[in-house]
Amino acid sequence: MDAKSAAQERFAFAREGLIELSHRIHAHPELGFEEERACAWLCESLADAGFSIEKGTGGLPTAFRARAGSGPLHIGICAEYDALPGIGHACGHNVIAASSVGAALAAAKVADELGLTITVIGTPAEEVGNASGKILLLERGAFAGIHAAMMVHPAPFDMLRAKIIAASMFEVHCTGKESHASAFPERGVNAADALTIAQTALGLLRQHIRSTDRIHGIITNGGSAPNVVPAHTSAKYIIRSETLDQLAELRPRVHRCFEAGALATGAKLAITGGDKPYAEMRHHESMAALYRQNSEALGRPFPDLGEWQTRPSGSTDMGNVSQTISSIHPMIGINSLPAVNHQPEFAQHCITADADKALCDGALAMAWTCIDLAMNREVREELLRAAVPH
Repeated sequence: MDAKSAAQERFAFAREGLIELSHRIHAHPELGFEEERACAWLCESLADAGFSIEKGTGGLPTAFRARAGSGPLHIGICAEYDALPGIGHACGHNVIAASSVGAALAAAKVADELGLTITVIGTPAEEVGNASGKILLLERGAFAGIHAAMMVHPAPFDMLRAKIIAASMFEVHCTGKESHASAFPERGVNAADALTIAQTALGLLRQHIRSTDRIHGIITNGGSAPNVVPAHTSAKYIIRSETLDQLAELRPRVHRCFEAGALATGAKLAITGGDKPYAEMRHHESMAALYRQNSEALGRPFPDLGEWQTRPSGSTDMGNVSQTISSIHPMIGINSLPAVNHQPEFAQHCITADADKALCDGALAMAWTCIDLAMNREVREELLRAAVPH
């Protein structure tokens, strides 16, 4: 039996358990850095398959590493498992987690004979927007010695190289002074007005930024009572650009809009966060080509999506990994249209038969890609030369 057939046989043995794992994670959504159950379930599945488990990787309680094989070519498969506030797994991280485990189980079957080490890296808090799991794990050495990294992400349709852009999330706090809003308005400093002016300035700024830039946010505290001048207001904002360099140009322009609101109203301003942004995704061409072949062999061709191929999509801390380690992050379709990522309807699609098939196809395509990376001498040597040092 050849290596890919052996991996497929191993995956088939685990298939039903992986689908059940995906549905269980979906039914118990947990926010970033709080994914205690999902982390435990993933570790249990991998430990039962003979992987060695390291919990609390990088000092993060819901991060882990699970390893099998001892070959010189070390491949990391990233698992995400956090959910979104209010709408649960509306980005399909339950599918990501189970497909990553499935890929690792299948590839581990032939790891030693091919000279592979397979590590599943449990990466919490992808959705937090700043100082996220992969960024902190990179800083703390969790990816050291890994030659290549991969994961697949649910989407309405398959995409090999989604245009994943840089992003930075920060919080804004405005402080004014309470007063009776009718009897003594002149004695108050309205912190809500500071945010209103800032939002107006941001709306005008959008005329003069790149078409690929994004500015979006929410008011998290707009005041406590309509008859009290708001003294404390806050917001969360995300800014995005095609690259980290462009993001660095956009950031001060956005901050000045909030400064304008504070200046006009006399409120005090504090901006926190945004110090550990998400980088743009750098897709490794040779790895992507091998994944394409394996996806197509499983009956999943990549359609011509027209403008969807070039329009900016979301952002992910997998972009930070790709800036350091050869990486791929293909999108795998779950046939969800008209529902798209970050809609409640998309969350419902992440436990359908189409999502379960995407889980299985993505896992096997990744496992086969690991095998190809081990057997393709040219790509293997390229990856070995580019390892992140221990």
